[in-house]
Amino acid sequence: MKSDIEIAHEAKLLPITEIAQKAGVLEDELELYGKYKAKVSLSILDRLADREDAPLVLVTAMNPTPAGEGKTTTSIGLAQALNRLGKLAIVTLREPSLGPVFGVKGGAAGGGYSQVLPMEDINLHFTGDFHAVSSAHNLLSAMIDNHIHQGNELGLDLRQITWKRTIDMNDRALRDIVVALGGKPNGFPRQDGFDITPASEIMAILALSLNYIDLKERLGNIIVGYNMQKEPVYARQLKAHGAMAALLRDAIKPNLVQTIENTPAFIHTGPFGNIAHGTNSILATKIARKLAEIVITEAGFGADLGAEKFINIVSRLGGWTPRAAVIVASIRAMKFHGGVSKKHLNEENVEAALKGFENLEKHIENVRKWGIPPVVALNRFPTDTEAEIKAIGEKLDALGVPWALSEVWAKGGEGGIELARKVLETVENSDAKLQPTYDINDPLEEKIVKIAVEVYGADGVDFSPKARRTLKKLEELGYRDAFICMAKTQYSISDDPKKLGRPRNFRITVREVRFSAGARFVIPVTGDIMTMPGLPKVPAAVNVDIDENGVITGLF
Repeated sequence: MKSDIEIAHEAKLLPITEIAQKAGVLEDELELYGKYKAKVSLSILDRLADREDAPLVLVTAMNPTPAGEGKTTTSIGLAQALNRLGKLAIVTLREPSLGPVFGVKGGAAGGGYSQVLPMEDINLHFTGDFHAVSSAHNLLSAMIDNHIHQGNELGLDLRQITWKRTIDMNDRALRDIVVALGGKPNGFPRQDGFDITPASEIMAILALSLNYIDLKERLGNIIVGYNMQKEPVYARQLKAHGAMAALLRDAIKPNLVQTIENTPAFIHTGPFGNIAHGTNSILATKIARKLAEIVITEAGFGADLGAEKFINIVSRLGGWTPRAAVIVASIRAMKFHGGVSKKHLNEENVEAALKGFENLEKHIENVRKWGIPPVVALNRFPTDTEAEIKAIGEKLDALGVPWALSEVWAKGGEGGIELARKVLETVENSDAKLQPTYDINDPLEEKIVKIAVEVYGADGVDFSPKARRTLKKLEELGYRDAFICMAKTQYSISDDPKKLGRPRNFRITVREVRFSAGARFVIPVTGDIMTMPGLPKVPAAVNVDIDENGVITGLF
């Protein structure tokens, strides 16, 4: 069996200028990054302002497992299949982080015959967006310590500086550090730490910003810490936001690439789905909807995280309603949620698949609660048996949910034709009406409880005294209308990764609350969520290499 990178190397890429022309992007709206990558100028939105927006289809999934669900691969394959059916489809995805690429997960460019290309570039430095985010983030960090060293006119409390540094790499040694050692010339020693770049507030801001002015204003609203009177100190008070926005001037422009079948694809920004909102940029999706006949976009992790944030945060800011939501599932993942260990997933077990179906069923219920019609993509693996497929199909039919087997990894767009037809039929008959989980003016605590009870199925929420104090403080500061961006395990609907399937009779525990004022996110932290991952015992990086001709191997 060929590896993903071998399949990618055999693909026949078209010059990105041809892909742009196919999508309707004019030459002077295109900024080339080599032969196969380009950025698209924001001016395109002015030219296409009067054009009707294409229908938007959200791709989400059941809770991820080691068995694999294939959400990104399905998104790409679905877009390819729609193009095979004569629709100009564009897929919009997040950019991969180097941390997961060299850690456990691997890249995020799809797989098999449903990839975005050039996959090595996309999975590594791409067009430099992540480096721009890191630079803007660390500029603010440097300006904070310099301000303190130069007299601390703003009276920053060194014990209450909340802005960390960032790097796009899994490095547990950087989680908690001490900076400015070495004497007076090096500044004032204080405790600090690093977050991985996708967890940076600037990444979330970049993904949510609508234009340069919005970007700069959001950057200025970042709270870097508190003064001795416990008042927030903002990036704009350090006069850092203009320079930060300048560093992000090109990064805010969406990146245009292509799939293995030359379908246009926007890949832009990369906020994590369990600690941020986990979708590509609003700008990329807005531009795609002006260009295409139908747009496929992907949310991070399962529907309890990625889709919830897409509905409650991104759709509100973007001003859109998805016409359908594709929920990616697999028989293997259902068997895992049904109690089968990873080493026995290749064995037929209809009973376990039906038990694990409860996880998928909860996500179907949630999507319907949000006012969006669901379609299930059953990602087929060679070990799936007819009995298992029949049993799950009957359950979906009983719920009245359109579904299709998806074989886009092995067959590309051809393997997603049935799914594409089901999606088109659903979109054409859709009466979707966005129904967010909470009202934006609800009290912060009430918003969190609504997500926990209505989306997760929890009995309630237990707030630590510290978390409750923070929520009260934020409301006093005027942030009651902020969005909720839950930080929770992706492996369970609950906050306990060991509770698989559809947990019942549980409560969510919020141990602390963080706040991203620029993104306007209140972040309730549940479970053991970290913003700086570590590498595994055998990192994926050990398999990556380059030969004498500069050909990269081992990414997959």
